[in-house]
Amino acid sequence: MDTGTHIVMGLALCGLAQADPLVAEHVSTATAVYAGLMLGSQAPDVDTVLKLRNNAVYIRNHRGFTHGIPMVLAWPLIISLPLSLILPEANLLHLWLWTQLAVFLHVFVDIFNSYGTQALRPFSQQWVALGVINTFDPIIFFAHIAALTAWFFGADPVLTMLMLYALLTLYYIIRFSVQTAVRHAVRNTIPDAGDIIIAPTMRFYQWRIAACSDTHHYVGRAYGRSITILDKFPRRPIPENDLVKVAFEDPNFRAFIAFSPIYRWEITDLGSVCEVRLIDLRYRSKEYYPFVAVAHIDEDMEIRNSFTGWIFSEDKLRKKLSFAHEEG
Repeated sequence: MDTGTHIVMGLALCGLAQADPLVAEHVSTATAVYAGLMLGSQAPDVDTVLKLRNNAVYIRNHRGFTHGIPMVLAWPLIISLPLSLILPEANLLHLWLWTQLAVFLHVFVDIFNSYGTQALRPFSQQWVALGVINTFDPIIFFAHIAALTAWFFGADPVLTMLMLYALLTLYYIIRFSVQTAVRHAVRNTIPDAGDIIIAPTMRFYQWRIAACSDTHHYVGRAYGRSITILDKFPRRPIPENDLVKVAFEDPNFRAFIAFSPIYRWEITDLGSVCEVRLIDLRYRSKEYYPFVAVAHIDEDMEIRNSFTGWIFSEDKLRKKLSFAHEEG
């Protein structure tokens, strides 16, 4: 989920924490628990700082190690111990337990969007992405805002948050049901489809679709059970030549492949260099596919420049590649 949603989820947990007598009656414990809940609701996303290095490092590692089982257990200690030194009168056990809940909830809700997390590390490096909730879901966000507003105006915080979580549980169940219906509709529309990826959008009934058969890639949109195929590309095997081998060894390409389960390729001779491009088919915006990996390779099989990330126009892509070349 996005940062804003994690923040309001942390605030909602502060309301739920009023069910704990020590939190409700002990000021130091309450202060420490509130701080632990807010920090715990954000801590796993500390890997966002990897953006400062480059896109490839960020894409390969965001929601990876920091969301794995060891860190889910470590974050509450990392947060609780310093807070207990600042507020020595606070009950450490209750502080740790509530912080643990905040960290667990952060990682748990992240597995429901299409990006997912490596929540099973170190037992599995597989990304767990159920793809039923958009990274920002307005219903989830504003449901939290409504509950927090009710608490602000005097509603019982524990009852209010329990009602919120009950309604959101029902919402998640409905989302799974809608996703299943869309998947069946896609199979009816593309009977020979093998891999099917269905990703949510901010609109309740609208979903992004990417699918593969033995012969074609399909890109489309679903509105309820109505499927519209927007693009259809021949599925061609990637050439096994030196050009491709060099490109696929590039860190930007390795990051892209680790992140993108369904993509197509293009090779273009630009004169002084050949361009190898991978295009993620899950993301289509105004007839453009913005998530790509691109490498320019010269006749000596040296990479002049490369890039992976989100680009919404060819002009911006050229500027990124020129910047990468100047840095190199």
